[in-house]
Amino acid sequence: MVPEWISNLPITSKVDVYSHDVVVLEMVTGKSPMTMGDKGSGNIWEMEQRGLVKWVREKINGNGENELRLEEIIDPIMKGNCDLRKMGILVQVALECVVEDKNARPTMIQVIERLLHHENG
Repeated sequence: MVPEWISNLPITSKVDVYSHDVVVLEMVTGKSPMTMGDKGSGNIWEMEQRGLVKWVREKINGNGENELRLEEIIDPIMKGNCDLRKMGILVQVALECVVEDKNARPTMIQVIERLLHHENG
């Protein structure tokens, strides 16, 4: 769940950015936030989505070669059938969009521009 909803903060277009990129992480990993969370306490939806984001962030930022870390998070169905460089870019942009601070998130237009820049570059 988007942090702004949990904290009763004003809803802006940055909510859509956060939600969109949680879905992107679900698609890339093949995992649902429902299977990633700590259901021990607090708001279950909040804990589960943050669990997926935290898991991906830890895998990507961990030690080792970037390509190997990326292969750890990609849905096994897609392994060998995708461009790892492009998947890495997609994951990196998604992680920028799911930060807690809404002011630190890019706008949806910036997300599209980043993805298109890498596609054309």
